[in-house]
Amino acid sequence: MKSDTTASSVLEFGQHSIVEPRPRIINGTLPSFTARINLCQPKVKKLSAELRKQKPDFSFEPNAYKKIISRLEGDSQFLRSTVQFAFIILCVWIGIEFYLFMQWGTSDGKAMFVERPPGAEGFLPISALMSLKYWLQTGIINDVHPSGLFIFIAIIASGVFLKKAFCSWLCPIGTLSESLWMFGKKLFGRNLTPPKWLDYPLRSLKYLLLYFFVSSIWQMSLSDLQVFIYSPYNKMADVKMYQFFANISSFALRTIIILMVFSLFIKNFWCRFLCPYGALLGALSWLSPFKITRNKSTCIDCELCTKACPSNIKVHKVKNVWSDECMNCLACVEACPVKQTLDVRASFTKTHVPNWVFGVLVVGTFVAITGLAMLTGHWQNGMSKEEYLKRFPMIESPMYQHNRGEVPQYGPNE
Repeated sequence: MKSDTTASSVLEFGQHSIVEPRPRIINGTLPSFTARINLCQPKVKKLSAELRKQKPDFSFEPNAYKKIISRLEGDSQFLRSTVQFAFIILCVWIGIEFYLFMQWGTSDGKAMFVERPPGAEGFLPISALMSLKYWLQTGIINDVHPSGLFIFIAIIASGVFLKKAFCSWLCPIGTLSESLWMFGKKLFGRNLTPPKWLDYPLRSLKYLLLYFFVSSIWQMSLSDLQVFIYSPYNKMADVKMYQFFANISSFALRTIIILMVFSLFIKNFWCRFLCPYGALLGALSWLSPFKITRNKSTCIDCELCTKACPSNIKVHKVKNVWSDECMNCLACVEACPVKQTLDVRASFTKTHVPNWVFGVLVVGTFVAITGLAMLTGHWQNGMSKEEYLKRFPMIESPMYQHNRGEVPQYGPNE
């Protein structure tokens, strides 16, 4: 005779409750491990209207413009995706402009001239880090890659004030990484989560890389910094970077493909384990006054926030999310079903920060600092068209190589 019994424990929390189902015993045996895990997931059984967070319905808005505005204000993930898409379009536009600039340079000025986009310097973090130290020591903003310095400052500022929001809202690599694991989840039905004994050592790799870069530049004297910043190599570093990807080696291509494959299975593989930028912003995020905050008195322990977190943070177990892996993507806030239970709060006022306001702060911080560079004349570099036409034909000469960290000697007119 078949036995099909189900037991459950009910935890009461005032006007709401959670049912924790226990696995059914069929013919004296338990279901498979995966089935037991699914059955044992806490689920919201009942939640009163007073406590339940109302999900806005935008489908009834007849005006398309108002519908988009309302959704940007009421849906944090739609807002974040919109910002990510806009920043990707900006990066693509910069890439197109730089491609046309390269066509002009490699044709000895015969092709149509397109001005070099300063935004390309955002992909020169080592040069920017050197420029930052040089600026702090001398008060001089060099005219070789000035926009790279201000982009770097904008990223640092976002880490200090907004945790790792740059990674999840603006960074094109972060957007690509997120797209890959989401695609992998749809393709394979799930993502893999490394065990703690492996996760912690892997996460330390990005901090080791950060330490290597920071310590190497920290040990450089002021004269060494000046030699590098004004070297022919650094002046054409953006051109060299373009050539690296335009003529990518088989080894580099295989490495990128391997990283992308890993990113299909493990959420944010590059960002979580290898990105020095992620390590820097993670360290700075401890200073941020804006943190995800959980109200223990109204929390129903449904664990939906933890399930939604792409960084595998146990959000349902903490009052404030201090983790260096938190990217303030607001996915956990969006997933929480209870009013005024999980949100971003400012530590200095203890007040709730609406999701759309936080998004504006992320974009506004970056735009304000880069905009300041434009207004003060520190956005375009100091190289003329004539100087570029002089340097392009010599780009493969030893003067423009950077072997083993050594900058070749150069004269005052080089």
